Amino acid sequence: MRGRPEGRGALRAIAGTLLTVVAGLGLTLGASPVSAQDSEKPQVTLGSKGFTEHLIITEMAAQLLQDAGYEVEQINLENTAIVHQALISGEVDAYIEYTGTALTAVLDEPVQSDPQAVYDTVKQAYAEEFQVRWLDPLGFNNTWALAMRQDQAAELGVTKISDLKGKAQDLQFGATQEFFGRPDGLPGLLDRYELDFEDERGMDPGIVYQAVAEDEIDVTAAFSTDGRIYSQGLVVLEDDLGFFPPYFAAPVVREDLLEEDPRIAEVLNQLAGQIDDQTMADLNLRVDEGGQEPRDVARAFLDQMAQRGAAASPTGSPVGSPAASPIAG
Repeated sequence: MRGRPEGRGALRAIAGTLLTVVAGLGLTLGASPVSAQDSEKPQVTLGSKGFTEHLIITEMAAQLLQDAGYEVEQINLENTAIVHQALISGEVDAYIEYTGTALTAVLDEPVQSDPQAVYDTVKQAYAEEFQVRWLDPLGFNNTWALAMRQDQAAELGVTKISDLKGKAQDLQFGATQEFFGRPDGLPGLLDRYELDFEDERGMDPGIVYQAVAEDEIDVTAAFSTDGRIYSQGLVVLEDDLGFFPPYFAAPVVREDLLEEDPRIAEVLNQLAGQIDDQTMADLNLRVDEGGQEPRDVARAFLDQMAQRGAAASPTGSPVGSPAASPIAG
């Protein structure tokens, strides 16, 4: 069994405290109504993080399970540290994680750039350390990216992150608080690219893109599958030194649940390879700017996927083509 890096103990302690508070407040999303649930099947508790994309894909997982007759409870645990602690403590049975996040933020492993190598590393480590199984990736890669206003990037001649060297000292940087504390976030980015921004601000995820668009900050860290990047007139800078690892989303499930009911893996793997980057960006935009609920966006996607027979055989996606994932589960 692999040893646990020292930094993980502090993360676990903080997450444990926050999880106790969250549980005490009863911050659950609850289960969507379903037409038929099998009382002989185990109830499945899914954790989710507090941003649009994760709420949508968690809804997809929940609704697939409900359609298969499982009772599902969803708990919104806001961030990686808390939801991971909930998984290994048994407070939740499963959630959807990103390979790069698992590699760096959970396992404290060095950044790798090869998608298959990252997936294999986290899959083996989670099985050995946490008795948790990685299922097949959904298909999209929601990596971090730096974004700027198109006009400002053009004026400064910036097309890739290394172009910011010698210019960053006159630029304001803003991003989510989580990005400031991750090894694959701002500290590592500044070191790899030798950058020093004039100011660095932690911000609420809901206002980051607006802040860039309205000239309150100049550069932000964005999710590459966030449709607001383009609707707000921003441009993504090339990660020319390959700093950010791949972030392919896949369900992670406790082994004890899969031993009790192996079919849960089959149900969740219906999503494998069904969502490419552009499709995920479009789905996110329907919530962030279209005002739709994550539950409704997920339901529409699954209904169309089923109509095309994609749940049985990945031959097509309702919004875009199935992802040609470089990862073999």
